Amino acid sequence: MPEDRDRPEPLGLFLRSEDSPPFGPTEIVAALLALVWVVAVIAYALISPATDGGGLLGLVMTLLVVFLPLALIWAAVTTLRSVRVLRAEAARLQATVDAMRNAYLLSQQTSAAIKPVMEQKLDEVAQVTKEAAGVLATFQTRRDPGMTVASADRKAALVPPARPAPQDEQPALALGTPAEDLRAPLSVADMIRALNFPENPDDREGFRALRLALEDRNTAKLIRAAQDVLTLLSQEGIYMDDLRPDRARPELWRRFAQGERGRTIAALGGIRDRSSLALTAARMREDTVFRDAAHHFLRSFDKTFQEFEKVASDADLAELADTRTARAFMLFGRVTGIFD
Repeated sequence: MPEDRDRPEPLGLFLRSEDSPPFGPTEIVAALLALVWVVAVIAYALISPATDGGGLLGLVMTLLVVFLPLALIWAAVTTLRSVRVLRAEAARLQATVDAMRNAYLLSQQTSAAIKPVMEQKLDEVAQVTKEAAGVLATFQTRRDPGMTVASADRKAALVPPARPAPQDEQPALALGTPAEDLRAPLSVADMIRALNFPENPDDREGFRALRLALEDRNTAKLIRAAQDVLTLLSQEGIYMDDLRPDRARPELWRRFAQGERGRTIAALGGIRDRSSLALTAARMREDTVFRDAAHHFLRSFDKTFQEFEKVASDADLAELADTRTARAFMLFGRVTGIFD
């Protein structure tokens, strides 16, 4: 079919003999010229008077006169045929290159249009992280006097450090009372709410508790360490709201605060999600920054929780265990082998 003859063949770099017409216009013209020449030679031989052939030289000259023009005609025919074949092959190659280029452009457009789901999720995580960083910067630099007034009956979340006797202290400079001494201690309820982080941008109470926790030096270290690991975990698609840990009894939390480790308190590692555990363990093996942030978070949680347990009730411990920070502790505790 004509359509099949014009179609490019990617694997055919040379024109097949059957694809070239055996007898085209060039061959017809050449055949007519050869026929005319032969007729002219015959007519000349018949009309011209007979003469001595001149020996061998005359015979050679006669043969050259007769056959040399015929050879030139068919040499020209062969050259033109080769040119035609080369033009056809060049057209085939150009069509093949155009087809490959179109296929490449189509594949590029398709890959750009269909964005991988994981890449979209990472973009969303990055956007959420930026928004959270902006919100944290906002409430750390903004002070609302109406929300910083502490209640008189609020229980402090951490035991204040013991102060030395007045006679043991160095002579005080007349610089006034430090701001930390004037600030009311962080309450248990505010600390628990801060460790759970705000639920959404409209959670005024959550942001108030978080701001108060960041004003407390010891609690601020744990808050920032927890924020770092939660951000890193979100890059792996691990969110604390998706985890449903098994609840442990408050006495186990108290035994942990008193320094007990191992299988006797294994119930504290209530995270059973295998994919989250596997992703976290793999990231800790491969990423030194992730591993250092995790160990810093575990040390901060351990140190702060030891002080918190001294003033917390069983209900407070149960409520703390349900925060996002405590779930991150359970996850990293399982991965690092604290409960083994």
